[in-house]
Amino acid sequence: MSLYALNAISPVDGRYQSKTKELSSYYSEAALIKYRLRVEVEYFISLCELPLPQLENFDAKLYKPLRKIYLEFSDDDAQEVKEIESITNHDVKAVEYFLKERFDRLKISEYKEFIHFALTSQDINNTATPLLIKESVEDIFLPNYLQMMEKLIELKDEWANIPLLARTHGQAASPTLLGKEIMVFIERLERQMGLLNMVPFSAKFGGATGNFNAHHIAYPEVDWVAFSNEFVEETLGLDRSQVTTQIEHYDNLAALFDNFKRINTILIDLSRDIWTYISMNYFKQKIKKGEVGSSAMPHKVNPIDFENAEGNLGIANAIYEHLSAKLPISRLQRDLTDSTVLRNVGVPMAHS
Repeated sequence: MSLYALNAISPVDGRYQSKTKELSSYYSEAALIKYRLRVEVEYFISLCELPLPQLENFDAKLYKPLRKIYLEFSDDDAQEVKEIESITNHDVKAVEYFLKERFDRLKISEYKEFIHFALTSQDINNTATPLLIKESVEDIFLPNYLQMMEKLIELKDEWANIPLLARTHGQAASPTLLGKEIMVFIERLERQMGLLNMVPFSAKFGGATGNFNAHHIAYPEVDWVAFSNEFVEETLGLDRSQVTTQIEHYDNLAALFDNFKRINTILIDLSRDIWTYISMNYFKQKIKKGEVGSSAMPHKVNPIDFENAEGNLGIANAIYEHLSAKLPISRLQRDLTDSTVLRNVGVPMAHS
């Protein structure tokens, strides 16, 4: 374990770092900066493709080096952005200044004032955040979920004809089949995944109060709604909310978190059932050489994996509950409470 992990406040970055480190590419501060930068660069390129009159002569050959700014984004680059932020005291503005400096390096300074053109910070945050959540779900959550489901299906098939004394109210009841009891959880999880796949990853993109005010004043001839729909949906692969305030209303994000919470609840139920079967000697745990089950009773093999799963899933659900309850509520056209809450979206994913 690294010294950083040993000194981390959260077990996500400490004790469990070996299991959660892949998530840092999506939910760390550096990752958020990278996703913001990606949105800024792609927005500028889309303005060139429109094109705005002042950008119609921009050389399309420069798109590749522009994209390299975020594709090859390094820890040193992230540190540079944070140093700029220490002066601006504004995280998104720091990304804008960083990108302008990169335009200077590419000798295209005459175009740099079109970076972040007519946007508010939430046009960047409310696209970068759903994008990183979407890609983490696709790259991390789904492969792990499918691996777990494959194992459950394998066990269901292996145990299909093994009889089991069922218990209701803790008392002996009519017999059942072990494979069928595993199938109960498979069906529940499959149904929730079906619902999860129906939830769009929604984004907000519409200017300071969602009305494209600055866009329309500068270029009234452009259909900015159509432009933004294409940018958000085709370029970023998200679903653009059509009528918003300054921020995304987060209803679909709340639905996503509620769905994750239900999946976790099913897994808590599964963990408790397996724990109980172990306590009744229906299952025996494998003994791993060198492992100690108890500091005082070395003959024991405790069901710690299922207990840890239950505990971590419970923490995740508590945070998901707050996220889904808080995020859809914002005073009038916007307050800042969503900002600090959104910085924690990776925490329940890590505990899950």
